Amino acid sequence: MPPPAAPSRAPSGSAGIHGRALALLAALAALAAALVAAFLLAPRALAAAGGSGDGIVDRRGLVEAVREAFVAYGSSGEREFSPGVERVVDYWFRYHVAKAVIAALLLVVLVALGVLLWKAFLTAGPLRTGAGTALASAGAFVTALALFSLAVVMANVQGAVAPFSSLLPLLGVGAAEGALGDALGQLRRQLADSRHGGDPTSPTLEVMVGDFARYHAAMAVTAGIVAAALVGASVTLWRRRARTASSERRTRGLLGALGVVSAVSSLAVLVVAVANTTTAVDPAPALAAFFDGGW
Repeated sequence: MPPPAAPSRAPSGSAGIHGRALALLAALAALAAALVAAFLLAPRALAAAGGSGDGIVDRRGLVEAVREAFVAYGSSGEREFSPGVERVVDYWFRYHVAKAVIAALLLVVLVALGVLLWKAFLTAGPLRTGAGTALASAGAFVTALALFSLAVVMANVQGAVAPFSSLLPLLGVGAAEGALGDALGQLRRQLADSRHGGDPTSPTLEVMVGDFARYHAAMAVTAGIVAAALVGASVTLWRRRARTASSERRTRGLLGALGVVSAVSSLAVLVVAVANTTTAVDPAPALAAFFDGGW
């Protein structure tokens, strides 16, 4: 008689779950890579789609357009933006909106990817096997990228709220000469006179000061919201750590590490919020410092 067949083993399903997890990780990583590429390549094309970017084909063209428009507007004394300023401001607004949306999508993908990596890390074998170390390294890298993406979202929201002030660094005020240097010199004198009780500023400069205040207020509000969210995340992580059994050392260590990262990040963002609030309350000195090349 043939030997009895060995009893069949019921599938545990762990291999299938492992395969699905790997597939999801790979899909999220590919999506993140695609969003990074889109962030680098798409905003300029999307900004020009509305027709406001005619003639702005690269950064050099944008800088030239900004300087030309600024000289004409800075010496006009008018409150309303000139057509040249309207063109570059509209382009820059679209550009920042595109970058903010793409960066926000990337942030969502990175958070999801990080959650999966950290969950896999908690169930991986000992670190000395290599799998745990690889997952920990990947999780830390993705977490750092997520924090960087968050900062990029904040910066581009600020740029979209006040695109005119966001364009000012393109002037290169420290080395400004010719018509641009003359326009900046005139604005500097107006700011100095107004701060020392002299003649009031022109409507043009009033608009610039107001937009500069809005630029910093946008970052102050955004940073305040992000700081509060990070504090909340840190508190939640530390509470979960306190409720975790002492025998689960890896889980407690991970929750503690992420809690520290959230707390430290919240402090850094809070400093940004306070600094920008101070400037938003009294923007004229900061704008004067910028025109002097000190910002």
